[in-house]
Amino acid sequence: MLTQTYKNILVGIDGSDQGNLAYRQAIEVAKRNNGRVIVAHVIENKVYTMMGYSSLNDSLLDQETENAKELLDDCKDYAKSVDFTQVEPIVTYGSAKEVMCGDLPKKYDVDLIMVGQSGLNAVERLMIGSVSSYIIRHAPCDVLIVHPETNKK
Repeated sequence: MLTQTYKNILVGIDGSDQGNLAYRQAIEVAKRNNGRVIVAHVIENKVYTMMGYSSLNDSLLDQETENAKELLDDCKDYAKSVDFTQVEPIVTYGSAKEVMCGDLPKKYDVDLIMVGQSGLNAVERLMIGSVSSYIIRHAPCDVLIVHPETNKK
């Protein structure tokens, strides 16, 4: 029987349906465990181009930061709508894989990372790799994969 309680749940959002579903499920788990949800949007400060990697310029970075804040505001609104207040929104910069497996779990004493099932197709996974699959292999704590609701009975 599973008796593990999770107090600090980390979930990354990127505006995708998978990320939003993982966030909603994280709130449900946190409610049951009287825990909190650390909801993070990681802005990759390097973009992949045909010539390799280059840094984002300032105006692009500003736009990305604005988009991230809107996503996180939506998350806070959703939490309020289900009477949940223990949400800590974070905008951070760097490699999503490294931030989600290293920096944030250490900083917030994370005991569960929840991720949406990757929305990437096989070619995209081969080119850039799935953040979800990286987290599964390298996370310092338990990981819960949230499958799309269409698969649930």
